[in-house]
Amino acid sequence: MKIVVGFITYNDASAKYLGDFLPSLRAALAFLPVEERLIFAFDNSSSDNNINRLSLEYFIKQNPEELIRLTRNKNLGFSRAYNFMIRQAKKLQADYFLALNPDTIMEPDAIQKLLVKISSDSKIASVSPKILRWDFAKQAKTKQLDSCGLVLKSGLKFRDLGQGELDEGQYDTAPILGPSGAAALYRMSALEKVKTNHDYFDSRFFMYKEDCDLAYRLSKAGFESRLVADALVYHDRTAGSFGQGFWGRFQERRRLSRQTRAWSFKNQHLLFVKHFLHENFISQLIIMARIGILFIFSLILEQFNLKEYPAIFRSFKA
Repeated sequence: MKIVVGFITYNDASAKYLGDFLPSLRAALAFLPVEERLIFAFDNSSSDNNINRLSLEYFIKQNPEELIRLTRNKNLGFSRAYNFMIRQAKKLQADYFLALNPDTIMEPDAIQKLLVKISSDSKIASVSPKILRWDFAKQAKTKQLDSCGLVLKSGLKFRDLGQGELDEGQYDTAPILGPSGAAALYRMSALEKVKTNHDYFDSRFFMYKEDCDLAYRLSKAGFESRLVADALVYHDRTAGSFGQGFWGRFQERRRLSRQTRAWSFKNQHLLFVKHFLHENFISQLIIMARIGILFIFSLILEQFNLKEYPAIFRSFKA
């Protein structure tokens, strides 16, 4: 059994976490022989920002037994960077690929528990840990749920199961569509079956919702996903809603940058176009209503989203 772990760094946004993230990852991989594990770090930082590279190189120097490969490139976004690392994992004949955000820490047995579950049934293409909120500023683990995995509602509405709720075990046996991209373990052979044009994650999704798209495609290909409720990961989520109800979500959205909201807007429409024909009639009606609502919402409150429509159309030109 060989596992490749991949994570992406970007400027100061990730650098502050590496001092906690890397030791946590090392401890969680310690149960595996060195020859069965490899860590890839893909640095999307700007050319004049070396803080992530220096932190990683220091960690490698202090832990020479760890097999860590650092790749530096221009900012490729999430999908293209992960596709690069997954292709490298394939060359290394890895059985599993673990995608992690560097703004996470995990319990030492988390990866082992994920591997036990995914290796138990060849129909399982992916597994999700239970992700709880990490209060990085206070260096505190909390009982507030970040994600128990992705679930899908009619109208291609994806959401993180349980997000913002207090963890009382209420979702421990809940079905999920797939894992959140913050921490997701994939079976390599399943990824091979759904790749298109050498893409595992759709490279048109620069950032945001690429995990939703992959989860949907794996599900439609007949694969399953599981939540491993006793595999615990903690995430300092900087982009996401913990607000309850429409007003709470709206207020949280207003705190995000324009670029983040534009990416989310564009990628939701890519999901609509890609998967509309795979949905039932009721879901298709809801999708059409959502498209109209998003247009009106943007026209009134977020006019900057309107410039994304040409990019959406270009993405699907023959």
